[in-house]
Amino acid sequence: MNLKEQLITGRKKLGVWGLGYIGFSSIAYFARAGITCLGTDPLQHRVDDVNHGKVTIPNFQYWLGFDVKQLSDNKIMQATADWKELISNEVAVHLVTIPTEQGGKPYHEYLKDVIIKLSKFKDIKTEHPPLVIVESTLTPTVMDNIVIPLFKEKGITVGKDILLGVAPRRDWFTESDKTLKTLPRVVGGTTPETTDLMADVLGIICDTIIKAPDHKHAAIVKSIENAYRQLDITFANQLSLAYPDMDMTYVLKMVGTKWNIGTYHPSFGTGGYCIPLAPQYVLEGAKHPEKLTLIKESLKTDFSQPNTVVESLIKRGIKKVAILGIAYTGDLKVHVLSPGIPIAKMLKEKGIDVKVNDPYYSDQEIRDLTGCEPIKFPSGLADRDSIVIVSPHMQYKYTNNQEIKKQLGNVKFILDNMGIWKSMEKPEGAIYHEAGDAHWLE
Repeated sequence: MNLKEQLITGRKKLGVWGLGYIGFSSIAYFARAGITCLGTDPLQHRVDDVNHGKVTIPNFQYWLGFDVKQLSDNKIMQATADWKELISNEVAVHLVTIPTEQGGKPYHEYLKDVIIKLSKFKDIKTEHPPLVIVESTLTPTVMDNIVIPLFKEKGITVGKDILLGVAPRRDWFTESDKTLKTLPRVVGGTTPETTDLMADVLGIICDTIIKAPDHKHAAIVKSIENAYRQLDITFANQLSLAYPDMDMTYVLKMVGTKWNIGTYHPSFGTGGYCIPLAPQYVLEGAKHPEKLTLIKESLKTDFSQPNTVVESLIKRGIKKVAILGIAYTGDLKVHVLSPGIPIAKMLKEKGIDVKVNDPYYSDQEIRDLTGCEPIKFPSGLADRDSIVIVSPHMQYKYTNNQEIKKQLGNVKFILDNMGIWKSMEKPEGAIYHEAGDAHWLE
C-alpha cells in the first residue's frame, strides 16, 4: 500500500506545523478529503480553533467555502500544543507552514526550530521515512544552506531518514476561486522519488500539480512570480511620480486592455508576506545579486513610498487625520509591511493628530501597532480635517454613503489608496484624490 493509500484509508496521519492562514487551510482541506490530520502551533488559541472547528480568521470561512466544525467533531481535524505528538510512526507526512519573515526581512529561526523538532524522528522506529513538505516561502538556497545541513547535524540524512521537498503556496485569501484546490501547485523534492511522492500526496487536494526539476527550482518559483508583481506595481508608482500632472491610474487601466499586459494601480506601497518580501528572497538566494539591479531599485521606491505620501500630506497642511485601515489589503487581518503603519507613525512624529480605524483589529492592537489612538467608523471622522484610506475594506466601501457624509463636515482632504470612495458624494469643497491620479502627491 503506497503512502497516498495509507493516508486515504486512515492508516497514516498528516501533520501540520503552524496553524495560521496557510496551516489552517492545509489541515482543513486535507481533513475534508478524509485524511486524518494533526496540527501543532505554539499559540493555544490556534490549537483551540482547530479542535473546536472554529474559523476565527476574518472572512476565512468565505474563502474556504466549507464548514470545518464537523471535521473537528469527528476527530479528523485535530491539533495539539505539544509538538512531540507529531513525532510518531502514525504521522507519515509533515507540512511546514511557519512564517519565514520577521520585521519585513527573510527570517529562518522558526524554520530551524521545526527542523530540530522533526529531527527527533531519529529516536523512533518508522516503517518508512516521513515525508516533510515545506509550504512556507523560502529563499532558493535555504534548503541546501540551512535545512539539509541542520538535519545532518542532528543525525538525519535527507533522502534516507527523511524525505524532503518544497511546495510553496499560491493562494489569494480574498478570492474564493483562488484556493488550494484550484490553483496549480509547484512541487520539488531533493530526489525525483520524493517529488513523485509529494505529487501523489498533494494531488489529494490540488487539481493541478507541476513537478519541478528539484527543490531549488520549486522554491524559487514563488519568489520570482511575486518579484514580477512587485516590479510591475513599483513601475506603476514610478510612472505616477514621473508624470504627476497625468491621471496615471486611468492611463494604466487603458494600458491593461492590451491582451498581454496586466492592469496595475499606483498605491501607497505594496505589503503583505509575499510581494515586498519576494525580491529580498530572490536577492538573498542569488549567486550574483549585483546583476539584479531592477529589483534593488524597485525596493527603494517601494519602501520609500509611505514617506512620499507623508511628505505630500504635510505639504497640504493637514492637522487632524483619520487613517482607515492598517491591513495591507482589503478584508484580511495581515499588517506585515503594510504602508498604513509607517504612514501613521511618521505623521504622528511630525506632530499631526492621527487617529486610526481598522475593523479587523482591536483598539489595543491599533495602539500597539501604530502608537495612535483608535476611532470608530464612521462616527470618529467628525472632527477630522483629512482622511487617508489605506485598506479597501468592505466596511469602508459598503457603509451607506450618506451615513459617512454626515461625519465629514470638517474634512477638507481625502486621499484614497485604491479609489473605493471615488464615486461617493463628498462634502462641498473637499479635495479628493485616488492614488495615481493627477496631482495626488502635490
